[in-house]
Amino acid sequence: MNVADMDETIRDNVRRALQEDMGPGDLSASLIDPKRQVSATIICREQAVICGQPWVNEVLRQIAPLAKAQWLVQDGQPCAPGQVVVQLQGAAQQLLSAERTCLNFLQTLSAVATQTARYVQAVRGTRAAIVDTRKTLPGLRVAQKYAVRCGGGVNHRMGLYDAVLIKENHIAAAGGLSAAFQAASAVAAQAEFIEVEVETLKQLQEALQVGVKMLLLDNMPLDILHQAVELAHNKAVLEISGGVTLASVRELAQTGVDRISVGALTKDVKAIDFSMRFQQQPVESSTAS
Repeated sequence: MNVADMDETIRDNVRRALQEDMGPGDLSASLIDPKRQVSATIICREQAVICGQPWVNEVLRQIAPLAKAQWLVQDGQPCAPGQVVVQLQGAAQQLLSAERTCLNFLQTLSAVATQTARYVQAVRGTRAAIVDTRKTLPGLRVAQKYAVRCGGGVNHRMGLYDAVLIKENHIAAAGGLSAAFQAASAVAAQAEFIEVEVETLKQLQEALQVGVKMLLLDNMPLDILHQAVELAHNKAVLEISGGVTLASVRELAQTGVDRISVGALTKDVKAIDFSMRFQQQPVESSTAS
C-alpha cells in the first residue's frame, strides 16, 4: 500500500488523535493571540530512522492549514541526536495545539522504523528478509506497516482479508493439514498468498507433498531449521516465526530461510524522543500616534 492509497486511513488516524487530545478545544493554547505567528523546529533527541511525515503533514492540514513545514530529514532516512527534522512556520496557537499529536506519531512510527532497520542490518548479507506481523497497535496497523517499510522491512499480510495463513488451530478445526490446505483453494483467487504453519519436519514433508509453496516454520530449534531448509530447497518459500530477537536473528538467517517474521517490530515499541521548540519572538508594542 503506497501513501496515496493510505490517505483516507491517515486522515482518520489524525482526526481521532486530535479529537482524543483536544476534545472541544485547547484551553492552554487559547491563552495565545490567534494572530501571533512563530517559527518552530522539531528535533530528534536520539539516533533514529525517521518516519511519520504523512501523519504530521495531515495534523497540520487539519489544525493549522496555513502553516508551512520544511522537512530536512525524509521518511526512511537516518538522523543524529539533536538533529532538526522539520522546520515550521505558522500561527502559534495552532502549532501549540498540533504539537503533541505530531510528536506522538513521529515518536511511535520512528521507533518502528528504527527497530526494523536494526533487524535488517543484523541479517545483511543473508537471503532473509525481515517481515512484520499483525501484532500491531489497534487502529495504527497501516501506519506501523508503513514504518516497517521505511526501516527496510517487508510487510506480511495486512489483515485476515488479503492472504491465507493456515495455523495450528485452523489445521485442528479442519481435520488435518491436507484438508485445511485443500479448503484454501476456495479463496485462493482472493488471496495474495497461501501459507501453512508447520511445527515439525513430519508436517513439513506432508505440506510439501500436497503442494504448499509457502511455509511458516514455528519455533523450530536451529538443528531442525537446517534440516527444514534442506528438505524444502527450491520447493517452497520458508519463513521463521516465534521468539525472534535481535540477538538471535542473524543465526536464524544463516540457516538459509527466505523470511523472518518479527512481532517485536510493532508490538514492543520504545518511543523515539522528539521535541518541538519555538523560537521566542518579542511581542510588538503599539505606540500612540
